[in-house]
Order: sequence, then structure tokens, then C-alpha cells
Amino acid sequence: MPGSSPIVSVKPVLLPAPGRGDDLRVRVSAPLTGTGLPVLVFSHGFGSSMDGYAPLADHWAAHGFVVVQPTHLDSRTRALPAEDPRTPLIWRHRIDDVVRVLDSLGALEAAVPGLAGRVDRGRVAVAGHSWGAQTVGVLLGARVLGVPDDFTDPRVKAGVLLAAAGLGDELTPFAAEHLPFMRPSFASMTAPALVVAGDSDHSQLSTRGPDWFIDPYLRSPSPKGLLTLTGAEHSLGGIPGYESAETTDENPETVALIRRVSTAFLRGALGLEGEDWKSVDTGVLGKVESK
Repeated sequence: MPGSSPIVSVKPVLLPAPGRGDDLRVRVSAPLTGTGLPVLVFSHGFGSSMDGYAPLADHWAAHGFVVVQPTHLDSRTRALPAEDPRTPLIWRHRIDDVVRVLDSLGALEAAVPGLAGRVDRGRVAVAGHSWGAQTVGVLLGARVLGVPDDFTDPRVKAGVLLAAAGLGDELTPFAAEHLPFMRPSFASMTAPALVVAGDSDHSQLSTRGPDWFIDPYLRSPSPKGLLTLTGAEHSLGGIPGYESAETTDENPETVALIRRVSTAFLRGALGLEGEDWKSVDTGVLGKVESK
């Protein structure tokens, strides 16, 4: 995409997190030039960290976003044992991590040399992959069935959900027993969001096929967008990282399409100039829909 800029990245930025057991470790990436920069908070998938998802984070930062990547407690870099009392509530800690980032935008802005005064804190979006997509989805208005708390955050104006889990009515017996928080409802997810799903993504947590990952689009109110990727599995062509071992469906062209469509969608949803995401030519790589 045209208009890219050199970027600067600072890590780790430590945010005090009383009650969490560990300070929250964050990576902040931003373009070297430009003002009025929107903020994009990215929640990684299970086991990853602030160092993952460079194919997306680098691109978003190079195209005008301040990208903030917290490291959640489930990260392999934290090595939290299964018997740790925080383990059953990691899904709640993940949400708290993103909220803590939103509460600390001033400190994060100050941590990056030359960034002060260049950030538009009124334009905030979120994105996440897999478990991270569920994490940020609740800030957009999704709910967890059986949990009375509403985590909707009015500061978040739009989001991108990459390989987000679908409804919990057809979980495998293992998932139903061990992952009770995977019972989302999207009926109240009113904020603009782009759902990205692979048509070859067969989850071990659901008895359904790849259509499970389209639920966040089908079961939520408009405005919503859907990018369905041909032949993509859970790694969506390789978004977890450059030469990442967990990528089972490596396709740089698919990753490039995700970058282009997501950047255009976010800029449009935040009221910024740019390409119309619905007019992007996906070719044989997938298709876009909207409602």
C-alpha cells in the first residue's frame, strides 16, 4: 500500500497492574512522522506475546496507527503454571489488560521518543486474533453468556476480529468443560467491526466447521464487514509472525490482503481518509461482504 512511513517501536513499557501479580508488559509501535495518529490496541492469541503479529503490527504502524500490544498472562513468555490461581480467570485478566492500556495512553505516548502530542486519543480501535479476538470483542459490545458484567468501552470506536470464536452452543465436550467463558453473544456488539475468517479453519473447540468463525458477523447488528479468505486456516496465511512455526497455511498474498482491507476498514470507521475497503479487489483470495 502507498503512503507507508518508517516506524519506531519501544518495548517493554511496564504498566503497574495491582492485583494482577505482574506488571503489564507492552510494546508500542508508531510512525516516525504524522500527527493526529489513531490508536490500535492489539490482543494476541493464546501463548503469543507483544512480539508476535509483526506482519500486521508493522504494517498498521507504517500506515499511521499507534499500535499497542500488551502481553497477556497466557503468553509462553510468562510461563504461568496451570495451578496458578489466576489461570481460570485469564480471560478476565485479558480484558483488564486492554482496559489498562486504554487508561494509560498518556504514559504510553510519553514512553516513545517523539510521539508526545501526535496521538488522537479520540480515535481508538481494537483488534485481536483467536482468543484475542474474543478479548477485544467484549469491548465492542459482545457479552459472555452467564456473566452479568458488561465490558463495553465507549472509548473503542471500531475493531477487527481475526478468527474469532463463534457461538458456544456447539462446543466440543472438552471446550464446554474447560473453557466455560467461550459462550459469546454478539447481539449487543453494535460497534463497527470487521470479521476475518478462513474458509478452511477447522477448530478443535467446536463441532461445527469453518462457518463457526462467521458467527460474529452473522449474529451481530450492523454496521459490520466480513472478509472470508479462501483456503485460510487459523493462522490466516501467516499473521502470527514472520516464519512462525504455528503457521499451517503460509500465504503472503493472503496476509497482504488482510493488511489492506483491515487498514482501509479501520481508517474509514474512525473517520479518516483512505481507500474504500469494500472496493478492494480480493481476486481468488477471498471475498468481502457488509451489512
